[in-house]
Amino acid sequence: MNFAPSPLPASEPPRDCPLCPRLVGFRHALQAEYPEWWNAPIPAFGDPNAWLVIVGLAPGKHGANRTGRPFTGDYAGELLYATLAKFGLSEGQFEARPDDGLQLRGAMLVNAVRCLPPANKPTPEEIRTCRPFLEAPLSALPNASVFIALGQIAHQSAVKALGGKLPKAKFGHLAEHRMPDGRILIDSYHCSRYNQNTGRLTAAMFEAVFERALASRET
Repeated sequence: MNFAPSPLPASEPPRDCPLCPRLVGFRHALQAEYPEWWNAPIPAFGDPNAWLVIVGLAPGKHGANRTGRPFTGDYAGELLYATLAKFGLSEGQFEARPDDGLQLRGAMLVNAVRCLPPANKPTPEEIRTCRPFLEAPLSALPNASVFIALGQIAHQSAVKALGGKLPKAKFGHLAEHRMPDGRILIDSYHCSRYNQNTGRLTAAMFEAVFERALASRET
């Protein structure tokens, strides 16, 4: 499956990235089982002039790992892309396909871990190994001033990538953290199927995070 190139190609891992042996082995097994899928590190998606960056955890098996675009093809993406549209951060119709023509305006999506981890659980070493591929796009976005972290692992990686200190920046839904250079990080529970089905995260709670992001940008 082909997918449009990342808007930040210099910051992307290679399709055959060899750095995490466990993830490489899992990738090769899925390439054999589903040869028509993307089955590679997931590139960032969005506007190179973004003021807002949403940091996810890792690709989902039947979502981004299948389609090649963040949050595309799985349950979590339905709420995320609907919220982006509601706040004027996208153009076009989201149809859960990488060729649906959807474009983001003022926003960028990038995962803390670019490859699919078994059971959706990357190891601490895999998270650390992939952090340069989070730091690179963040530094390549000159207008990015506000960041949303989806879940605790994304929060931890984003804090470190932005030069912050975890003891001073504890994760919590709607928690807001000012990084040393003045950029703002806002936390959200991940928009996973589990969190939505259990009521841990509602659409209203998720929208409140984006409302806070817009307010932080204005101030």
